[in-house]
Amino acid sequence: MRLSLRNAGWRVRGKDIVHGASLDFEPAQLTAIIGPNGAGKSTLLQLASGLLPATSGDVWLGNAPITTLPPAQLAACRAMLMQDCPLRARFTLRDLVAMGAQVSAPFMSSATRLELADVLLERVGLAAFAERDVMDLSGGERQRVHLARVLMQLEAAVKDTGRPPGFLLLDEPISAQDLSRQHLVLNLARAHATAGGGVVLVVHDLNWAAACADHIVVVHEGAIHAQGPPEQVLTNALASRVFGLEEGRVNLHAVTGKPYVLPHDIICQ
Repeated sequence: MRLSLRNAGWRVRGKDIVHGASLDFEPAQLTAIIGPNGAGKSTLLQLASGLLPATSGDVWLGNAPITTLPPAQLAACRAMLMQDCPLRARFTLRDLVAMGAQVSAPFMSSATRLELADVLLERVGLAAFAERDVMDLSGGERQRVHLARVLMQLEAAVKDTGRPPGFLLLDEPISAQDLSRQHLVLNLARAHATAGGGVVLVVHDLNWAAACADHIVVVHEGAIHAQGPPEQVLTNALASRVFGLEEGRVNLHAVTGKPYVLPHDIICQ
């Protein structure tokens, strides 16, 4: 099952935030969306998720427009982690994660949901906090418990229905994480792709994007500026044109062949 945008756009108050976006997100592939601040990355991801209705063009999930899918089917096929997840009610971590299965796996028993919630809390490094109130967590911990919740949404559907893993859409999932937890989160995203699910994530760190992604999409001024494998997309010319870096700042790793940028090469004045 493929997630496709066909000349999709979103226009608000007479301004095109995203326009003319045509993309195919594939199962078993990790795609990183990069671009400057305000380029339209998060809007593009929300269009792909169906949370924002396209004001032009179409978004398809499999063989159907995403807006026509019943909520249970949509929840089983794609899960979206927003950049901000405001939460006012008080839940334990275990209960919050278990709620991820309510729509996508309606026939799963409560006991099975809680067991799977514990497995996922272990994966995100929060097993010891399962009975803690989610409002007592740090920002990074709360970001990871919401990651466990959206993983629950898809993995419960796999267990409940036997369907292949769906699309995991993540908007800046490592923004509040330290280096080791960034690695943890991106490894979880990679594991989902390895299991056959599609992963699309917005990330600002060009080095993480190059190291982890199979496919990179560059968004600039609301349009798709470039897309392809990291080593083909992240060139010195693109870094200069899109990110304003001086020529020669992008290097190729001697072992992996992946592009990278050293912050120490960018002089602060």
